This record gives sequence, C-alpha cells and structure tokens, in this order.
Amino acid sequence: MNVRRSAAALAAVGVLAAAAPATAAEPSPSPKVTVPSGLYGKGDPTYDGVWRQSLTLLAQRTLGYRPAAAAVDWLTGQQCANGSFAAFRAAPAEPCDDKVKADTNSTAAAVQALAAADGHGIAVGKAVDWLKSVQNEDGGWGYYPGGPSDTNSTSVVIGALTAAGTDPADVRRSGKSPYDALPAWSIPCDQDGGGALAYQADKKGKLLPNADATAAGLLGALGKGFVARAGKAPARDTCAEARTRTQVADNAGAYLAAAVARTGHLTSALPGAEDQPDFGNTADAVVALAADGRTEPAKKAYAWLEKNAGPWATQNGPAAYAQLILAAHALGQQPGDFGGTSLVRSLNALGPAPHMDSAAEHEEKSDDDSGTGLWWIIGVGLVAGIGIGFLLSGRKKQQP
Repeated sequence: MNVRRSAAALAAVGVLAAAAPATAAEPSPSPKVTVPSGLYGKGDPTYDGVWRQSLTLLAQRTLGYRPAAAAVDWLTGQQCANGSFAAFRAAPAEPCDDKVKADTNSTAAAVQALAAADGHGIAVGKAVDWLKSVQNEDGGWGYYPGGPSDTNSTSVVIGALTAAGTDPADVRRSGKSPYDALPAWSIPCDQDGGGALAYQADKKGKLLPNADATAAGLLGALGKGFVARAGKAPARDTCAEARTRTQVADNAGAYLAAAVARTGHLTSALPGAEDQPDFGNTADAVVALAADGRTEPAKKAYAWLEKNAGPWATQNGPAAYAQLILAAHALGQQPGDFGGTSLVRSLNALGPAPHMDSAAEHEEKSDDDSGTGLWWIIGVGLVAGIGIGFLLSGRKKQQP
C-alpha cells in the first residue's frame, strides 16, 4: 500500500520483512531534518530524498517538461566524488566519508533521472563506473556494496545501465552479467508462486514470491528502467523453466497478469495486519506488464488505480505521483485527468516548477478553461483553414 522504494529504507526504521523489500513508510509530517530547497516533497528525506527526486524528474520528462534547474542541481549535488549516491546527504558540501552509506538503488535511480535530464554525462558516467565497481560475482547487485545480490537492486541497476547507453549484458563480473543473476530468483513453475520472482532467498535458501520483486525483475529481464512503453506481446503465456532472461520475463509477466486479473490490484501483507491493496506495487506492475506487452491486465490495474489511488498519492507525495505518471506513460494514458485529478499539477506543486514548451503551456491552460479554450482553438483553426478534425485529434495528445 505504500510507495515503492529501496530495500534499505525500511530496514533503517526496523520494519522490513525479508521478502518485502521495496515499500516505504509514509512521509513524516514533521521532518527530522530540514527539507532543502530544490527537493520535492515536505516529508523527511533521510531515507528517500534521492529516490523521490529521481522519480519526480523522470515523470516530468515523460511529459515533455524540462525539470527546474534547482531540482536537477539538488540531485547532482548529492553525488559523492566517487560517483555514488546515498539516500540523502544533509550536508552535500562536505566530502563523503565512512558515515555516508552510498547504495546501488539511489545511485541507479539518479543515473536514470540525470540521463533523461541531458547535459549530465560526466555525472552519469561516474555513477555507472561506481556501479560497475561494486557488482557481485554472480553478476547482480545488493543494496549496499558487498551485500548479497537481490532482484530489485539488480533490476534497477539494469535500468540505469540501459539509460546510460550501456548494454547490461556487457557488464560482467567473473564472467556473469546481471541477466545471468535473475534466473536464480525465479520460482520454479511447480512450486507455490511459480513464475514469480523472490527478492532473494531466505535464510533457509527458500524463494518466496514477491510481487514488487516480480515487477522489478520483469523490467530488468526486459532490459528496461522506470520509464517504459507498451511492448510486443510475449510469444507464450505459460510457465517454463527459467534459464534465460526471456524465460524469466515470460514467467514473471504471466504471474503478474494472473495476480491482477482477480481484483485489478496487488495486495501487501504487513505484520499483524490484514492483506490490503498495494497501490505502489500495482503502479509498478502496470509499467512492467505494459512493457511486457500484456496491455489488457495492465489497463485493468491502471483503471483500478485511477479509481482508488488518489488519496494514497496525496498522502505519500512525490514518489507516489511519479509512479502513477509513469504508469500512465507506459499505457499512453493522460495523467492530466486521473480520476478527475491532474497528477502532473499535483506533483509539480510539491517543488520548483519545471519549464514547459509552448505546446505544453497551451494544454495546461486549456485544462483550466476546457470549454472556452477549446472553442477558441477551433475558431482560430477555422480562420487559418485548418480542419476541425485535425484540431480535435490534437486534443488527444497527452496533457498535464
């Protein structure tokens, strides 16, 4: 039910279950640290500052916005001299020392955001070099350097490598690439949860199905990051032994499609609580399913989000709005009208305003005054000799 984040965020506050790696506590209304200028959101950024900023900038870029310089500068200012990023550095002017816990997830998220922002090739290159330097011998990555590899961390790094123009298959340690690591977390077809991915094996070596890890692993197996578009439908829809990344993706996609087919959403189980809808993981599943070409279950899940996820996004802030925008982008939906709410305006209001081109500005204004604006456009178009049909078709473009 919470915002998807990194594994260590919950570990830091003592509420991370071994098989539930990527959900985050709600933003604190009273931050333990001062929220710096340029950072989106008002919640305590200690465990998610870089993550939520990165998702925000990516979401803005999918809509044609140019993120505010202050927002991009805040993110680049978080980078350590060795290229890595921690979840948050309260004193970025000070050099990174042993107390700064750089991690793969924050670094990989920042790479994807800065690669999309353009003009930050040096920062991206240094971050990618650092990620390569901490790759494990199984080809994957753990959250912290030296930690055991896991599905989520490995997949977010795959997305970063792809965004930076590096083929993940060429990034190897001891002869193994991240694509070689993924099959180890794919649950055999004849077991409970067959086809799903585990976050990582538990202490007894058992793999437990994890929906968030499955969505992340599906994107990783496809070689994609947070930003994805609908892909080609898979050739098969049944579970088979996962020896290659293609088989991992096919199995994971089939599992996720079946998981959302019943209710339109995924569920989460918190210790001592009943199962409840998991909005963040459902949004991730929409992106993953769409990227895998399974658009029908993705649309069903998106429709459920559109009907139910508004209050969740309002409560959780930038990363939640960004996740929903990325889900809309994957399906070609309009986040400017998400159940009667503009996700884009809601997100942009939480930090420095991004820049928009004249077309985006025009669509923003037409949202404010849809009746008058539309007829004015048609009138101008008629005078100019432009067909009404063409003008109306232009209204179908994605708008904030």
